[in-house]
Formats: sequence, C-alpha cells, structure tokens
Amino acid sequence: MSTTTHSIDQAPFQNSFVDELRGETSLDRRPRQVPGYHYSRVEPTAVPDPHLLAWSEELAAFLGLVRPPERGPAVDVLAGNRLAPSMKPFAARYGGHQFGNWAGQLGDGRAMSLGELTATDGTTWEVQLKGAGPTPYSRRADGRAVLRSSVREFLCSEAMHYLGVPTTRALSLVATGDTVVRDMFYNGNPRPEPGAIVARVAPTFVRFGSFQIFLATGEMDNLRALADYVIRRYYPELGEPSPEVYVSWFKEICRRTAVMIAHWQSVGFVHGVMNTDNMSILGLTIDYGPYGWLEPYDPDWTPNTTDFGGRRYAFGQQPRVALWNLMQLGQALLPLVHDVEQLNPALDVYINTLETTRHEMMLRKLGLTSLNREEDQALFEALEQTLAESEVDMTLFFRRLSHAAPAMLKAPENGEAQWRELLAATAYSMAPNEEQSLLQWLHRYFLRLQQEQASPEAIREKMLAANPKYVLRNYLAQQAIEAAEAGDLSVLNRLMEVLKKPFDEQPEHEELAAKRPDWAREKPGCATLSCSS
Repeated sequence: MSTTTHSIDQAPFQNSFVDELRGETSLDRRPRQVPGYHYSRVEPTAVPDPHLLAWSEELAAFLGLVRPPERGPAVDVLAGNRLAPSMKPFAARYGGHQFGNWAGQLGDGRAMSLGELTATDGTTWEVQLKGAGPTPYSRRADGRAVLRSSVREFLCSEAMHYLGVPTTRALSLVATGDTVVRDMFYNGNPRPEPGAIVARVAPTFVRFGSFQIFLATGEMDNLRALADYVIRRYYPELGEPSPEVYVSWFKEICRRTAVMIAHWQSVGFVHGVMNTDNMSILGLTIDYGPYGWLEPYDPDWTPNTTDFGGRRYAFGQQPRVALWNLMQLGQALLPLVHDVEQLNPALDVYINTLETTRHEMMLRKLGLTSLNREEDQALFEALEQTLAESEVDMTLFFRRLSHAAPAMLKAPENGEAQWRELLAATAYSMAPNEEQSLLQWLHRYFLRLQQEQASPEAIREKMLAANPKYVLRNYLAQQAIEAAEAGDLSVLNRLMEVLKKPFDEQPEHEELAAKRPDWAREKPGCATLSCSS
C-alpha cells in the first residue's frame, strides 16, 4: 500500500507493454500498415491552449495523483503537450470485425498510452490520452476528438463505475483550445467543434482485435507473445502460459464478458458499436462512443445511426453479439491450443454465466429470493415482453416499483390505485390494452412477492440497491455538452456528482431522474448519435 501522491507530470511511469512486446520505434506518424509489431512508438501533437475542465477526484486519489490547477505542467501532460521522463508513449496495433465484417488493421488512431501508474493498492493502471493527435493507425483521420464526444466518454466511464458495471475509467477532461471539423451524422454537414482530450484509465486496453490481427497476418510469434504478456500480468492466478492455461484463460475471458453484458442489460445500457476491436480482454466496458440508455423499454433500440439498417447492436442483441465476438476471439487463439474442441466449452461458460448472472440480478431488482427458478424465469420473461409492448421508461419503472411493491405488502387494499399510479408515472404513452397487460403482470408479481419472508423494509432496501434512480440519459449528457461548449461547467459538474451516487434518492436533484422530455425525443445527441467524435 502506497500513500505517496504526485502531480502527474512528476509521477513515475512503468512501460511494460513497450518493454516486453515488439514495437516500431521510428515515431513516424504517417498512416500505413505496420506488419510485425504490437505497437508503434508515438508522441502526442501539441495543442494551443490546454486547460482542465473536469477531474475524477476518487480515481486520482486511487492512482496517487493530486488535482492539478486549471493550467500548468500537469495539464500539459494530460493534453499531450508535455511528457514525463519515464513515459514511453505508444499506439497499439489491432484489427477487428466492424458490424460483422473483417476490417483489417485498425489500431489506436487517436489514442496514445503514456504508460502505467502504480495505484495505492499496488496494482498497475495504464493511462491513455484519447484525441492526442495522429498515429500510424489514424488512416484518413486527424487523431483528434471533439468536446461533445469527450464529455460523453468522461461522464459515462465514471457513471458506469459507480453503477457497479465493469468498466474502464476516466481521469480528466481537458479542452485543447483548438477546433476540430466533424460531420456529426456523416450527412454532408461538417462543422468546426471545440477540441478536447480525455485521459482514460484501465489495467490494459488490449482487446479482442489485438489478437485477431496476428491471426489474419500469420504472426504467430506475436500472437503468443501478447497472450503470454496478458496472462502473466492480468491473469497470473492461472499459472505460467501453456496450452492448458490458454484454455483456462479463454474460459475466464468468456466468464468476465458474460458478467459485463449482464450488467449492461440490468441497467439498460446500449453500447452502440460492439465491434471486436471494442471488446476488452479483461471484460471491461471500453470505448464509449454512440452509446445510450433505454428510456422506453425497446429491445430493438440502438442509439447508433450507423446501425439503423440492421440493428446488429441493439439492446436485445448485445448478449448474442458478445457471444459472436468471443467466437472470433476463440478463432484467433486457436493456434495456441491446436484443437478447437478445447475452446468450445468456454462458450458454454459464457452462456451459463450470462443466464445465471442475469437471473440473479433480476431477482434483486424485483426484491425476490430464489424459490422456483423455472417459475421465476417465466415471470421475468413475461415482464420483458410486456414492457417491450408498451412505452414504459425502464429505469423509472424499476425504481418506482422499488417503493411501490414493498408499500403494497403493507397495504394491499391500495393495490389497483398504486399500480395505476406507477404506470402513469413511468409511461411515455400507453394504450388501454398495454396498461391492462402490465397490470396483469403486476398482480402476478405481487402474488410472488408475498411468498418472500423478508420484511417490506428489507425488500425495499434490496430493490433500491439494485435499481438506480440516476443514469446518464443522453439528453442529460447533451445538456452538459451544450453548457460546456458555452463555457459553463456547472451542469457537467453537478451531473457528475449526482451520478456518483446513482442509487441514493438525492431529492434536491429530482429533475435529473425524470423521464426524457418531449423536446429530446428526436434531438441529435439526445435520441440518435453516430461514431463521429
């Protein structure tokens, strides 16, 4: 345990990825294919006026970092204008399937890892700047990011952490003082937007596509070297790398991915772009782009305009797509074990873990304990179908139910009126037949709830701890973005503080838990997004 604190410009960095794996060292930023390497050494491109907009105090304290002033050497590091002597910045090479199609070499086109910091608990965490300029993997892009997407990444990384969802983190949000031209919806309307850089943090940013690229190019030595590096550093409990350990490792990746997906489904999070290059080898939520939160419960909803044609990454498809992505990773790891039959059981681990974890989470969301698995599963499936047929706000429905259901146990004679009040408060619109269907389900649920032995107070406490009141609805993020673009950070700061306690009532912030307003139904950034950032 370390209690030493540093300014990030003076913090000691380690560089295990650079030191242990094969990289090109030319510092040549020209976009190109980079065969034979795990990474390219790069240096950030300076920006004219870096200044701090937001800072994650809790993450910084965990990393042993002190908050910097608005401008100065530390912010220069967080903007890419300065490097600490111990840093060896790099951009990682990887490939991936995008929307189901192999895309070849991708890589860190606008992200640069500075190195690793040792946290107060002795673990190491990689610090990466997103938007720090071009790299060999930028293709035709400029390597920059706009304030719009950077605010969204900063807020959501931290919001997901406080929800208990496995995720990468965000340390800082820095304005660059320059403008970046983006066509938000790729529809021929480019415009200049303020630039920004997020410092994001994870044990590693290695992803499924990091292994796929080596299979595609036949670089078996690099494939094995990366696998061994990841196992030794991040899965040491599995033992020294060997064919048997590679099999155990794949099973653990499948298990962690299932837990992550179960969390997404539990809180209504839609990633929006689940390409294999956006899947973490540690089972963490990574790359916050065109994400969104279910408001009306709609399994076919995707926030990503690029996905409107096939809805491959819609909310209800996420469990299936994660399995498909794991199958692609398994293919990439096959040369390490030689027999596909050894890897197939890991996919069953994913399926079984997902089913078990989702079932346990739904029990908690409804204040139930396990009595009859088959009957409870039928109850859950009936709820999902009934919600999908109506326009009920997912977050509000479960939160209101957390109060209403235990109250019903105390005064069941008020049942019909309470249930109708619940639906009126959580529905965007509702036809009489939809209301009747939900009322029937609520009566069925109440009969099941009456079988519980816990007190109404204990049930309420359990449900409130599983059903957040505050999530990062897209319209809330958009309000923070618009205020920040106008120079007002109070909206962002307030939202950040509220999202740190998503399960608390926080009555003084009640309006941040409201249904999506009508004006946000079709507004860009609130209802729809794209990969543009």
